[in-house]
Amino acid sequence: MNKYVKKEIELAGRKLVLETGELAMQANMAVKVSYADSVVLSTAVQGGMNPDLDYFPLRVQYEEKLYASGSIKTSRFVKREGRPTDEATVTRRLVDHAIRPLFPEDYRNEVQVVNTVLSYDPAASPTFLSLIGTSAALTASDIPWTGLMVSAIVGYVEGSYVLNPTEEELEESEIDLTVSFVGEDLKYLAMEAEVENLPEEVVLGAIEFARNELKPVVTFIKEFAEELNPEGAKADYESCALSEELIEDVKGIIGDKVEDLLYGGFVEKAAFSARRDAMMEEVYEKFEGTYKKKDMAKAFEEIEKDILQTREVHEGKRPDDRDINEVREISTKVNILPRTHGTALFTRGLTQVMTVATLGSPNLEMLIHDMYGEETKRFMHFYNFPPFSVGEVGRMGWPGGREIGHGMLAEHALKAVIPTQEEFPYTIVLMSETLSSSGSSSMAATCGSTMALMDAGVPIKDMVAGIGVGLMANDDFSEYRIITDLAYREDAFGLLDFKMTGTRTGVTAIQSDMKARGIPMSLLPKIFEQSKEARLHVLDQMEKTIKEPKEGVSEHAPKSRGLQIDPEKIGMVIGGGGKTIKALQEKSGAVISIDDDGSVIVTGKSAEGVDQAVEEIEAIVKDVEVGEVYEGEVKDIVDFGAFVEILPGKEGLLHVSEISHEYVEDVSDYLKKGDEVKVKVIDVNHGKIGLSKKILEDKPGRRSKSQ
Repeated sequence: MNKYVKKEIELAGRKLVLETGELAMQANMAVKVSYADSVVLSTAVQGGMNPDLDYFPLRVQYEEKLYASGSIKTSRFVKREGRPTDEATVTRRLVDHAIRPLFPEDYRNEVQVVNTVLSYDPAASPTFLSLIGTSAALTASDIPWTGLMVSAIVGYVEGSYVLNPTEEELEESEIDLTVSFVGEDLKYLAMEAEVENLPEEVVLGAIEFARNELKPVVTFIKEFAEELNPEGAKADYESCALSEELIEDVKGIIGDKVEDLLYGGFVEKAAFSARRDAMMEEVYEKFEGTYKKKDMAKAFEEIEKDILQTREVHEGKRPDDRDINEVREISTKVNILPRTHGTALFTRGLTQVMTVATLGSPNLEMLIHDMYGEETKRFMHFYNFPPFSVGEVGRMGWPGGREIGHGMLAEHALKAVIPTQEEFPYTIVLMSETLSSSGSSSMAATCGSTMALMDAGVPIKDMVAGIGVGLMANDDFSEYRIITDLAYREDAFGLLDFKMTGTRTGVTAIQSDMKARGIPMSLLPKIFEQSKEARLHVLDQMEKTIKEPKEGVSEHAPKSRGLQIDPEKIGMVIGGGGKTIKALQEKSGAVISIDDDGSVIVTGKSAEGVDQAVEEIEAIVKDVEVGEVYEGEVKDIVDFGAFVEILPGKEGLLHVSEISHEYVEDVSDYLKKGDEVKVKVIDVNHGKIGLSKKILEDKPGRRSKSQ
């Protein structure tokens, strides 16, 4: 498909261009997407089918290139780009979530989608281009895909929604929302959002705003694809759909046993798996040589899904007998580890997460160098999901995309309530360890992290919680159930996984994906409302353990204080060659960080050392005034007097005529280096300080004031 086609439209004041036929000619389809001066190459390639796989092998890549912004890696030894940043991983997952449900259910060919950022302009997000380019490439290609999908980014600046905000606008925005829709009727498909604690109605308004603005883009992509593929032809593929005969044969063997399995109270995974495995063995023995083992296992799963969905939709009957909007039993604890700075254990049903908070000096913040430039992060949340958390044996090591995505979700959820560096001068790292998982462990990580922060004495602005909400429905959504706190097989067989976090007053983050080919927009407000009700319930349970951040940080945490000095006096604190600041740090045992704006953070193991360093810094930058009296140290003797250090790094001249009321022929007869001497400031002229010792002493022959 090397026909050259180029189309463009105006969108939010910038030109959106789709172009193909010039680059990557051997891909099934390659689309160069341009928006302002940002350019992304979106390619889609179909491979063969692996008959041994029982899942759809879709691979999605998102490649940020430093050259796109004219950058070179700062490392002296490695100039090639390394592994993707966490934010890049989130973008990759966004594309995956938006396109995966739009492939045929019986399709098992390998498909790879690659989005490569070729040029970056702060006026246009590569995330938006990647989503639009992927949709255009798949729609125009011969790869079986039932899109068309459109996406947008929405900001909220000074009470107004902004479509595809610039980087500068996003810095001022209270919402950073990426949302996708599918089809000409624009059903809701997927979303990722970071929100600064705004009401649900504002977020719903942002989604509807995006939907209305994207209508021209649907037509735009459709016309682009039709010019390349007028008939909408798609390649033939070998269907992996299970035969009705197979499903009926399996059903005939296990009969009502599946319903007993799902609704028989087998909550523990070990008991459930043992009973299920025994039933599967019965099926395998009966049809060995007739059907493939993996097909029989898939048929068993389809029967499970059909029973669960039917009972939940028509009867509201859940496997654990909960109501549709009921949250599993919650228990919480804090301060569970002796030497850490803050800990919390959050348990909801069989889902259990332990979060540990660690506080450090501001100079421990993370430096990020990517396509967008260099930035630092002082608040980070990481998430682990070891195999034992689901009772399995598996590899452990560097986190995968799911772990990074869940970690970033909780980080986005909590950012709105984290105090500023001025309010709390620490680097903050949270580590959530998933100890047991049976639905929505990312939301348990958010809840546990909130409590761990409070246990660590971090003065967060509000408590944040979240819960997973799902959906079961018939084919046309005329009948449906919105399900709170997905668990067990509901997570696998539901149509939607909707995670929303927030406080009692507003939303802080959303992550949503689904297995259905979109859902009607009319369901979204109901999903929001049910999620909010559950969140408030979870907050009630959390508050039974801890309501407010602890006063002060743990005895094991470093102590930190901040102060502001005149930027012009930074050099006085640092000293020549760093001499003054090094001496301060050695003397106090504290670490001193100074920004160009005069912000100073002092961190140390002891409060005494921190206080000492702060006092000395304040003394250094203090303006010396005539009439002030100091106890100083003689630093140097010269013919015409002595230099006395009255404050750290600040010396004045004690002239020979001001040493004594007597005539002083040799300064060394009166003073030596290292002597402590009491002096008074008698002159300050352009930074030069004049001192007097004799002014504090009585003249010879005069009675002292005590006589």
